Amino acid sequence: MPELNSRIRDFYDASSGLWEQIWGEHMHHGYYAPGETSQKDRRLAQIDLIDRLLAWALPSDYTPTSILDVGCGIGGSALYLADRYDFRTYEDRQVTGITLSPVQAERASARAIELGLQSRSQFLVADAMAMPFPDRSFDLVWSLESGEHMPDKAKFLQECDRVLKPGGRLILATWCHRDTSKRALSNDELQHLQRIYNVYCLPYVISLSEYEAIARRMNFRQIKTADWSEAVSPFWDEVIESAISPAAIWGVWRSGLNTLIAALSLRQMAKGYARGLIRFGILAATK
Repeated sequence: MPELNSRIRDFYDASSGLWEQIWGEHMHHGYYAPGETSQKDRRLAQIDLIDRLLAWALPSDYTPTSILDVGCGIGGSALYLADRYDFRTYEDRQVTGITLSPVQAERASARAIELGLQSRSQFLVADAMAMPFPDRSFDLVWSLESGEHMPDKAKFLQECDRVLKPGGRLILATWCHRDTSKRALSNDELQHLQRIYNVYCLPYVISLSEYEAIARRMNFRQIKTADWSEAVSPFWDEVIESAISPAAIWGVWRSGLNTLIAALSLRQMAKGYARGLIRFGILAATK
């Protein structure tokens, strides 16, 4: 695990500045409703994903006062949530983000100052497998595309459960592989997944049904899941297209070998979605 954490840290230390420069502060998929692919701005699609997740997962009158963003990147989601729930106005509201990357934590803190949210937010270098928070600390635990990095999915959800207050909410969106209840993964599919793991510093991914089973074993309540693969898969075509701009090519070259390899491997994800191997799973639950 220390070696994996080091690889993840180094990958995001090297690539996060380039991502922000080319693709913006939100380091996750975008959401594309039918007919939106050709005209929807990529960054608006990323914000739309956040809004649709909240609408899908939470009651319309739900307002958290303490949010934990697990795998916060450069603070895109965390600060968007703080702004959405008007954390500036209320002294008792706080958003916390954790990441393995010191570069990301520093940039997220700087962005909080730029947005006037520094007193209502904090960004820490911390391991999601052993979070530095007391039990029952947060109303909402938000994990947007970080679960795929976790070396033990059950222990990760156990930590999320531990830091949630009774009645608190978990929202998880993560890369999965297809369901295997009727057909095991083929050798070719396993090799395809391994190529993705190697590039993006992933230990492994599981199916959405396996995430649901883990949540049920932990006695989460009001569990619901959905597969949003069709809605998010166009994002990779958008990223690939933008990656061929001169600024992106130069930025990738300057960011080092791992970033270069990741850029050259973007089509692995697009192909994974196209063949039905990669799935985008979402899960919401209540403690």
